[in-house]
Amino acid sequence: MKVTVAIIISFLFVVTACSNSVTSEPVATKLSLDANSISSPSRAPGSSSQPLQTEIVTPKQSPAANPETTVPPQSKVTVPAFEGSKPDHVVIVVEENHSYETLIGNRAAPYINALTKQGAFFTHSYAVAHPSQPNYFVLFSGSNQGVKDDSCGHSFKSPNLASELVQAGFSFAGYSEDLPAIGSTVCTNHQYGRKHSPWVSFSNVAKESNLPFSQFPTDYNKLPTVSFVIPNLDNDMHDGTILSADDWLKTNIGPYVTWAQNHNSLLILTWDEDDSSKDNHIPTIFVGAMVKPVTIDQRITHLNVLRTVEDLYHLPYLGATADVSAIQGIWNDKKR
Repeated sequence: MKVTVAIIISFLFVVTACSNSVTSEPVATKLSLDANSISSPSRAPGSSSQPLQTEIVTPKQSPAANPETTVPPQSKVTVPAFEGSKPDHVVIVVEENHSYETLIGNRAAPYINALTKQGAFFTHSYAVAHPSQPNYFVLFSGSNQGVKDDSCGHSFKSPNLASELVQAGFSFAGYSEDLPAIGSTVCTNHQYGRKHSPWVSFSNVAKESNLPFSQFPTDYNKLPTVSFVIPNLDNDMHDGTILSADDWLKTNIGPYVTWAQNHNSLLILTWDEDDSSKDNHIPTIFVGAMVKPVTIDQRITHLNVLRTVEDLYHLPYLGATADVSAIQGIWNDKKR
């Protein structure tokens, strides 16, 4: 009997010891999250069925590596176009309705193609709309002013290149071939079309700034700070031939170009739009004393051209020019 009791007591002691060796509490484990997959620690057979409590320690990430980190976009581009002295004169000539592909390398445009080698030649220049008039408004004011056609008779009070130049102490004039009289607001006259002379549609531009091309001075020192030149419909390629427009440009603007290259002045030659293609790819050329001969593949539009002129004279940004960059990489000496 005593032996039996001893055996029973020994058995109970062993069972109690075994039950104490298996905890009923969950296991806490630290894992380092430094791999693509995580495996949970294995449980001993017969352990508690309660789930493991796992504390995951994630390595610290730098802000750049954090996918939640975003960089807010810049609302304005503030790099100046040119840090040297301002050009004494800028003449902007706008031609009509021909694409880059039609003109560049075309033997009917020898003077235009020669200009591509004298200054900054932009191979990725684009107009912003069809038809003509919205492009002129954008080039002059940074906005199409809500106009999407060639209709006549508009009157705006919005800030524009002319008004900003005058307010800053500079001068402006627009020279249009076949304009019948100084300050005229007619829609058409012979081969003149008001749709190509955007300043006429702004009431805050002095009428005296709206001039026939016959008033374009032969003494280029008498030019205003910035001027537009608009050939008539025969001479801007709209109705006439490429050859006749090229000849007109060489005869009427060529002497200014030669002078500008030695007198701190600048020519900007561009087109309002191409020949109604989807891409609206046009030539744009800058030639002047401060411009080096270079081919530029930077994508630009009329807005970049206007932004560049604004930067040259430290003018406020008009319309959408606040959101584009000025043209870079074409200036001879930014610190002269």
